[in-house]
Amino acid sequence: MINISPILETYLDNHTNQEPEILSRLRVETYQCTTQPHMISGEYQGRLLSLLSKILFPKTILELGTFTGYATLCLAEGLVDGGKIITMDKNDELEYLCRKYFDESDYAEKIDFRVNDAREELNTIEPSTVDLAFIDADKESYPYYFEKVLELLRPGGVMLVDNVLWYGKVMMEEEDKKDPSTKILKEFNDMLTADERVESLILPIRDGITLIRKK
Repeated sequence: MINISPILETYLDNHTNQEPEILSRLRVETYQCTTQPHMISGEYQGRLLSLLSKILFPKTILELGTFTGYATLCLAEGLVDGGKIITMDKNDELEYLCRKYFDESDYAEKIDFRVNDAREELNTIEPSTVDLAFIDADKESYPYYFEKVLELLRPGGVMLVDNVLWYGKVMMEEEDKKDPSTKILKEFNDMLTADERVESLILPIRDGITLIRKK
């Protein structure tokens, strides 16, 4: 994560809308029941996802990397009536936790949860039908996911890509020689900067989120 001062972190938390009670319980249970709870989007980032979704008012949202479903529920807050969020994760060990909170939420009928490899599931979605996408899956597949999701986004659609600062490693010399994910993310960030099909901006929130608009 990108380090900020504890004073600033407290100030930001105190001046951000609080997460709904169901998300608070899910966040606590994620820390109690998983070995890598830091993978959860968390309260501050979750409110960002919720707000962006509400601004865009999407009909179709696509999420790659469900984990325990925290971000899924945040994104679902902005769906139009009759809208849906398609979320994918190949880890079936946490399926029970996701479904527990999805079923309890106000968005149960709007969540299409697919426990399968995203490379297979992405081929089932029609091009130019997705309004908002959130990529938070295996980092070494980011270039592939980006290209595939860009096909599925409508013109003017928005994509969010998580962990693009990778604990600050993308800014460090020699780190890409130690860690394949760092190398891929460095190349991915450089690629986006030069891609004329999109407009992009890295938000230095938590581990870095790239905000992308398809032209």
